[in-house]
This record gives sequence, structure tokens and C-alpha cells, in this order.
Amino acid sequence: MTTTTLSHKQLAVNSFNAVWDLLELAERTKEEEEKMIHLAHTSFWHWTQVEDHTAKNLSIGYWQLSRVYSTAGLGERAVYYGNRCLEVSIEHNIEQFYIGYAYEALCRAYALLGQTDASKKAYSAALVYVQQIVDENSKEMLENDLQTIE
Repeated sequence: MTTTTLSHKQLAVNSFNAVWDLLELAERTKEEEEKMIHLAHTSFWHWTQVEDHTAKNLSIGYWQLSRVYSTAGLGERAVYYGNRCLEVSIEHNIEQFYIGYAYEALCRAYALLGQTDASKKAYSAALVYVQQIVDENSKEMLENDLQTIE
């Protein structure tokens, strides 16, 4: 199937999944880091072109952008997208899971920048939302991701 026959939603999903393939690598080259960043932006942009996209789609996209920038060692960009994730999530009253992940993104980004107090504050806020998550698998996923932050 050629790119011209794919819908924006398909392109968004394909790019999102390709980012995960790169995030899961133990080590990445500079070229792979750049590809990961470009794919995350591509995924996000295509989601914005889907007529019935939701605030949840945007929250997830902003979160992925923050994670990608943290992974690439670009803390200031990671904070920017973490804040965008939090803003969208709170403004649209999205489920606790997504708000918790917004704080997880900020915690990770601030830790990368060496802003310990801000990182601890975001970590504590994430834990508040962890306690509100009903689905045990979702709760465990967020707890596990929080534990990976140094």
C-alpha cells in the first residue's frame, strides 16, 4: 500500500508504532534518535488531521513527544511537551491514567534537566493519579514507568 492510499489515522498509528520500535532499542544511533523524533511529530500531526480526533489522542501524542525528547536527552523540549500533555488532559478532563502519564512525562523531563524539586513534585502528583486508576493493568503500567525514572 502506498502512502497516498493511507488515511491520516493509519499514518498516525503507523508512525506512533514505529516510534515505539525505536524507543524499545537498548541503544540508538543519532540517526535513529532523529528518526524517532520525526516519527513522533509525524504521528502527532496526522492525528490532528483526523476529523474525529479527540483530546485523548492529543494527550497521548504530546506524551509520546515528551518521552521521545527525554530519551534523546533534550530535556527542555520534553518539559514543553509534557506540559502540553498535562494542559490538554486537564482541560478536557481526561481519565486519571492520562493525567498521571502527563506528570510521569514531566517527572522524567525534569529529572533529565537535574531539576530535582520539580521532578519530585511531578512524581508525587503522578502517584496521586495512580491511586485513582481503577484498571489494575493500567495502574501497574504507570507505576512501572515511574520506577524507571532516575
